[in-house]
Amino acid sequence: MTRPYIFCHMITSIDGKIDGTHKKLPERGLNALDFYQIAFGENAHYRTDAWLSGRATSEAAFTKNREPDVDKDAAPVPEGDYIAETDLPKYYVSVDPSGRLAWESNNLQYRDTKAHIIEVLTEKASNEYKAMLRKLNISYVIAGQDTLNYELLMEKLTDLFHIKTLMLGGGGVLNWSFIQAGLCDEVSIMMAPFADGSASTHALFQTKEGLSTDIPVAFDLDHVEKRENGGVWLRYKVKK
Repeated sequence: MTRPYIFCHMITSIDGKIDGTHKKLPERGLNALDFYQIAFGENAHYRTDAWLSGRATSEAAFTKNREPDVDKDAAPVPEGDYIAETDLPKYYVSVDPSGRLAWESNNLQYRDTKAHIIEVLTEKASNEYKAMLRKLNISYVIAGQDTLNYELLMEKLTDLFHIKTLMLGGGGVLNWSFIQAGLCDEVSIMMAPFADGSASTHALFQTKEGLSTDIPVAFDLDHVEKRENGGVWLRYKVKK
């Protein structure tokens, strides 16, 4: 299988959570900036061509629970993928199997990084939703019938968009699904100095019935580094 080098890069609390009330703390903001610099900054450790997140993460960060502006009478769109022209150097890959995200533009801004959006759909996505994406000039790929076909997606990201290094950026269910599928090469964790003790917030990795199981995976510690603002940067290689 042809695929990019994939590293999972996440900021967590000391208790391994990726969201929660700790986001209100100033320490979160300071370490989040450091987290950004590692993957996207001027002197970034990784040469990130694209980053990939799930629907819930995209909705929380970008589309803000809006309803997509679709035309229920849209003419049938051509079969297959849609590759829009862009001059942007990076891509944001959004896994949205049914087609539910309410994008309003074909690009987004994450701090200093501007990226062209690639929607990852399955055959479940409606014609009207794909028509909306085409109208907005948003690229999309079809990867699976009812559920995501990871291997097909990786091949399309490589062959159609020439993505060589892909950052996996959550949520916890998507992160673990990639680990379980053997598609993650490295885990990079910015562990920041805070916690909230919540039992209901999302962890770095989580199973979901029908998508992944709790088969254990081992890791090799590759790097430990104390960062400014009290954070610790951990890098692990995933044992195959």
